[in-house]
Amino acid sequence: MTTLARRNGRTAALAAMLVAAMVGLAFASVPLYRLFCQVTGFGGTTRMAVGAEAPGAVGRLVSVRFDGNVSPALGWEFRPVDTTRRVAIGARNIALFRARNTGPTAITGTATFNVSPSQAGQYFVKVQCFCFTEQTLQPGQEVSMPVIFYVDPAILNDPDARDITEITLSYTFYPVERPGQGS
Repeated sequence: MTTLARRNGRTAALAAMLVAAMVGLAFASVPLYRLFCQVTGFGGTTRMAVGAEAPGAVGRLVSVRFDGNVSPALGWEFRPVDTTRRVAIGARNIALFRARNTGPTAITGTATFNVSPSQAGQYFVKVQCFCFTEQTLQPGQEVSMPVIFYVDPAILNDPDARDITEITLSYTFYPVERPGQGS
């Protein structure tokens, strides 16, 4: 084998490895971005502290507004029980949402969520949430879906977030596509 052929083979192998690495990075980018947002609160993504204890009320209140939306493809009704609540920063709270399957078949949905203003996302901590798992509703079934949360008192030390008086927690439910289902 000539030196030129070896170089060409090495270049082709390096190019193939580069393409494979780029494809792998493309598939990993969504979970890595989601993890980054959950850790930092970037873009209004909340923190998750499954099973954690709230630090305790610090004497300041903030208004939390709840919003529920549904993709037209899902066939559900979804809404908060209370649209607004004043909560003590640092205290554990629970909010309830109601969901009802209006379709003739069982449907599985998953919820995406966001907090606004985005500066508050890293301080809005969910201890338990229906959004952590997929939800399946039978035809006509109506359920209560709880969210247990607290607003981290560290918000009061952040110059960009300490003056926030209202936080909006918004959910949107989408259908879960199963392999073999049409989109």
